[in-house]
Amino acid sequence: MNNVETGCCPKFDKTPWDEKEIQWENKLFINARVKSFMHMPLNFGSVIKRCMKKIEQSSANNPDYLMLSDENSLWGSDLFIAVNKKIDNANNVTISGHFISKVFEGPFQNAGKWAKEMEFYVNTKGKKTKKIYFWYTTCPKCAKVYGKNYVVLFAQV
Repeated sequence: MNNVETGCCPKFDKTPWDEKEIQWENKLFINARVKSFMHMPLNFGSVIKRCMKKIEQSSANNPDYLMLSDENSLWGSDLFIAVNKKIDNANNVTISGHFISKVFEGPFQNAGKWAKEMEFYVNTKGKKTKKIYFWYTTCPKCAKVYGKNYVVLFAQV
């Protein structure tokens, strides 16, 4: 699902994701762990390459190029890559629940600020956040080519 312009990340369309409510029932993902230092990923690229190779070898599809990051520690995060079927030799998991999504744009260092803004946004909807996932829609190289760095936050409510 690579884009011809970059050979890497497809250009992101924020319309289907900005300020939406989404219901997932057993949405299938493969899960991998990314090592971090103070939330800065150390091996994100190699983890993505390894997972995408498994997806390609299994002829699985990555719908919408959706990859969720659960920034659950200063020292690492759980990465969830959407797939359309179970993959052998991968940690297959499902995610279910009601989510509110919102698109943010800017440098990755704004992630903490975006999380606070997301909490506020969810509260204005009369709901309470249980968990937040980040979708970094493009790699830094592609974001530079496109001139925008979009990040979608999914708040499980």
